[in-house]
Amino acid sequence: MGYYIRVLGTQDPDIHMDDLMEGLVSEELSAKFAFDEGEEPGKWTVIDILNEEGDHLAQLERNPVLPGELGQDELNEFREFIQEDKPLSSVQWLTEYFNKVKVIYAIQMLDASFEEGNYEIVANIKSTIWNKVGGILQADDEGFSNEDGYHILWQFADDVTGDWSCAVLNEKGEWERFVMDLGDKTQRKEFQEGTVPKKAKRI
Repeated sequence: MGYYIRVLGTQDPDIHMDDLMEGLVSEELSAKFAFDEGEEPGKWTVIDILNEEGDHLAQLERNPVLPGELGQDELNEFREFIQEDKPLSSVQWLTEYFNKVKVIYAIQMLDASFEEGNYEIVANIKSTIWNKVGGILQADDEGFSNEDGYHILWQFADDVTGDWSCAVLNEKGEWERFVMDLGDKTQRKEFQEGTVPKKAKRI
């Protein structure tokens, strides 16, 4: 299956490959795109992303959320898959939010994408797409973000460590943002209960 990160967009405009390239150039990055003969630069389904040396970094796939299509199937799986996750408030928010999603851009990260200089290329392309389609983000073995990119659902492995920008919903339905230590089990428990961890740094 590989490791995937996804943009779940609430808008579905055509994104030209030139738009992706412009995003890279704006940060002094460069990449190459490869696609099948049947695809068009302004209307495509699958793109292979390579660095200038020709190393294959990732495969980018666009899946509209339509009845009977892969995007709809994927969204239905997400809706079912998250029901046992925490915090419950985020599960409820996501379950409702999925009704707004019109397209899923899935990026399959290959080994070379995690090497220095390469990850920035893939991250830039993801950001360009997110700016075009709006919505939320998802990463395998991590969870989902809200519309501002703050992490809201715990799907990490038990041995995860490091600081992470997160958010939980308060009683008013507003997101409270903070940076927490993923390795701190107390902070972990508080986040999963839907509260801001006491030792977290508010943003």
